Amino acid sequence: MFLFWCAIGIVTGTVFGSLFEWTLHRYFMHRSFVVNFFRYPFERHTLVHHHVFKADHTYHLIHEPDKKTIPMAWWHGPTLVAIGLLPFFVSAFIFEKWGILCGAAVACTLYFTAYEYLHWCMHLPKKRHVERSGVFFRLNGHHLLHHRYMQKNFNVVLPLADLCLGTLLLRSKVAFAQARGPSVPDVQPRCFKPAAALKDV
Repeated sequence: MFLFWCAIGIVTGTVFGSLFEWTLHRYFMHRSFVVNFFRYPFERHTLVHHHVFKADHTYHLIHEPDKKTIPMAWWHGPTLVAIGLLPFFVSAFIFEKWGILCGAAVACTLYFTAYEYLHWCMHLPKKRHVERSGVFFRLNGHHLLHHRYMQKNFNVVLPLADLCLGTLLLRSKVAFAQARGPSVPDVQPRCFKPAAALKDV
């Protein structure tokens, strides 16, 4: 039974990870707060990361010093995983199903690790094995559109929350000069006038 509840924890932890990532990204990393402590995610992500990396050729790293703006700070991982596990800890304590907590801990840790690694590969492509996969190709286009439309596509790892909460964007509504590369899909509108190909309308 312990392994069964571990499996339940992994599945629910993965789904929760998508919702947690979406909530954190939308309401903390893209919204400014009056309280200085809560302004930190907004300043580091929206004001710094999005200022350096846009949806055009600057989507990929150009200046070496900007590399440090791609990953989160070292302490973000343990902090976010611990916060994300709180509801699972409460659930495990109440129902005495500690397998759920163990499974969720694995899922949340792997989710954050996947976020950091995929996000790193998206902005600093090196023709890695993962960059040749179809999943990465689609997620890269998904994230590229987020850099064009900051109120869309908040998920990096699993766009389940984007789908369920109405922020999923599969293609741009207007043509724009987007980043290109072997692992970057064409996210331009399916039909547009050639003359408008590189213009925002």
